[in-house]
Amino acid sequence: MTCPYAEICGGCLRRGMSEEQYRETKTAAFRRILSGIKADFAFGEPVFVADGTRRRAAMAFRRRKGKVTLGFNEAASGNVVDCETCALLTPKLNAALPDVRRLLTEVCALPFTERKKGRKAVPVFLDGGDVWLCEADNGTDVVLEFDRPLELGHRMAVFELAQGFEGIIRISHRRRPDAEAEPVVEKNAPYVKIADTFVYIPAGTFLQPSREGEQALVSLVLKYLGETSGRIADLFCGVGTFSYPLARNPANRVLAVDSSERLLEGFRRTVNKNMIPNIEIAAKNLFKYPLDTSELKGFAAVVFDPPRAGAEAQAAQLAVLPEADRPAKIIAVSCNPHSFVRDANILLAGGYKLAEVTIVDQFVYSNHSELVALFTK
Repeated sequence: MTCPYAEICGGCLRRGMSEEQYRETKTAAFRRILSGIKADFAFGEPVFVADGTRRRAAMAFRRRKGKVTLGFNEAASGNVVDCETCALLTPKLNAALPDVRRLLTEVCALPFTERKKGRKAVPVFLDGGDVWLCEADNGTDVVLEFDRPLELGHRMAVFELAQGFEGIIRISHRRRPDAEAEPVVEKNAPYVKIADTFVYIPAGTFLQPSREGEQALVSLVLKYLGETSGRIADLFCGVGTFSYPLARNPANRVLAVDSSERLLEGFRRTVNKNMIPNIEIAAKNLFKYPLDTSELKGFAAVVFDPPRAGAEAQAAQLAVLPEADRPAKIIAVSCNPHSFVRDANILLAGGYKLAEVTIVDQFVYSNHSELVALFTK
């Protein structure tokens, strides 16, 4: 798909290539990174996700001289390219952009009250921030991010505008990327369907960038699992992207672990509402406190899908498991091949075998790649 911003926007560094050249370049770069793995292994057939399928986007906005600019940063610059549409995004997200721009224009036009000790309160105006968009199955979820509390006037404006936004079903606000997003108006509870289960998604939660990419990852995890069944650990489980498909086999008992209590609260509600008896949910910071050797006993398989930092601490615990206690299979999902190489070498040094790695290119036209890998005893 052509893009009028391709020459200046930093979001699609490789959009100028032909499809054949792009795939060859992306695969070659992926293989170069994985050459750091200290073992021989097979490469699976690469999976390339189509353009125009991104259901999540983080966009920047700026206000200058009363005009709001909404888009992505220029390549190697802090300047924001004003994008009316984005070729990466789904049609529904692109359709929501005019309403998002109108919302930001209204919020930026209303003054905030700034109080400093010993001084009179003065009105100040927002000059920029970020907006996070997510296409749920029943509408678009919007999170406004800027480091000021929403005042009554802003809340009233958001509420009134939201009533006229047909495709936007929830608008929330947070002050930092790591802060909990507070819903300001929720017309419908956003949900996505995973393995025939309607899964509620909290504001600002992580989803795979595209439905097509998510399905590719799930299919590879199930393929690598094969006939193996029993107790399965789903570590860094998120909203349950892999837990729900794994639990469809009644022979499996899934332990789903993540650090976010708020996310897991919604996960539990969905599991209970759908009466899924073979998913157990536990809260744990796996970066600081990975499942140790006593907790890892008895699993037939372990699946882990960490953030970009990888699963170094958890891989180290898996590596020192006694042979008799080791899972038959470890399936690693990673959005950062560099941290995966480190984690893979830890597992290899501990005695596991890396059987196969498959690239899933759902970060279209970027330098980023995702992968699924199978380790065996």
